[in-house]
Amino acid sequence: MHIDLDTIIQIPYVLYSILGILLLIQLYFILFVYSKLSLYRVKSYQDSTELKPVSVIICANNEQENLKQFLPSILEQDYPNFEVIVVNDFSTDESKWILEDFKRQYPHLYVVDIKEHIKLKNSKKFALTLGIKAAKNEVLIMTDADCQPQSNQWLKEIAGAYSEGKEIVLGYSPYFKQSGFLNKLIRFETAHTAMSYLSYALKRDAYMGVGRNLSYLKSLFFKGKGFNAHMHIKSGDDDLFVNHNATRHNVNIAIHPDAQVYSNPKETWKSYYKQKARHAGASVLYKKSHQRMLGTQLITAFLFYVLLIVCIACYPSLWYIGVGIFFLRYICQMIVFSSIYKKLAVKDLLVWLLILDVFYYFYICLNGLFNRKKKQKSWK
Repeated sequence: MHIDLDTIIQIPYVLYSILGILLLIQLYFILFVYSKLSLYRVKSYQDSTELKPVSVIICANNEQENLKQFLPSILEQDYPNFEVIVVNDFSTDESKWILEDFKRQYPHLYVVDIKEHIKLKNSKKFALTLGIKAAKNEVLIMTDADCQPQSNQWLKEIAGAYSEGKEIVLGYSPYFKQSGFLNKLIRFETAHTAMSYLSYALKRDAYMGVGRNLSYLKSLFFKGKGFNAHMHIKSGDDDLFVNHNATRHNVNIAIHPDAQVYSNPKETWKSYYKQKARHAGASVLYKKSHQRMLGTQLITAFLFYVLLIVCIACYPSLWYIGVGIFFLRYICQMIVFSSIYKKLAVKDLLVWLLILDVFYYFYICLNGLFNRKKKQKSWK
């Protein structure tokens, strides 16, 4: 088979041209999507003149230590009218008795106990639905048993974000800072996810939220038939609900430091892998436009790094083109991300951006590849 010499000579330029196209796609997300959050002026809503009664809902399955540690910070919020509903989802530890003790101290705490049911065991959506049905108030605020509000003004910040026509408020929930590379990766991934869903919310195209800090109206829950559309999978009580019920005009965000809720991160690679596997399983039910958007963002970033390595390794004489393309993307990231990371309380990770960005795209893409269609067995 004859191969023309001119064709061989043109191969590196073709590859670098493809790399340039991948760069342009990435720059679109960085400069025209994420910049929405970068330029956003963070608002505080705690001085809102209308603070409606709210119901905080927490689903707990064998969370005795977390309940003891974190529940008081929620029960002691500085808010005029609120209730806290803990759904004790068939816990086999001492959760029941711990909650009974708390009820004696805090009259606005209500407990919903779930007994074992073979068909519904380990279904957070079922537990959450019971909590929502038990709620007395229209404004619902969801969080988890291992979460701690940054401030006692948390409820004011979230509830105050409900202006005319808003039915969903997206909060932000960073993880506690700890030592080790895994913690850096988890916090980076969490900030990156938040950067994306908050930016798209500001573009009036909200596609997800996180259940550690999420609010919506009780009437919206029942109008959208709750979790019926995705009850067959374990995850998605947060992101899929937002994906299916958000419109261009019914979503607001609340990311003031006092509105943030911190959570305990996974401490082993195995548990983190399982967590991301559950999240990947929910994405198959996103709206098609959001699946394409997320797929484009992830795949082009992954291919960008792969092709960059191939180009420099195979054609070292043209190394300066690859390095130039790489640093152009990196400089744009630093300019846009520096403001965002400050807002999202992960400014310390900027110095790790080069390493974490590469690791993140390889890890998340490979995790999604192996787990996107995998059947989920539990909600924890």
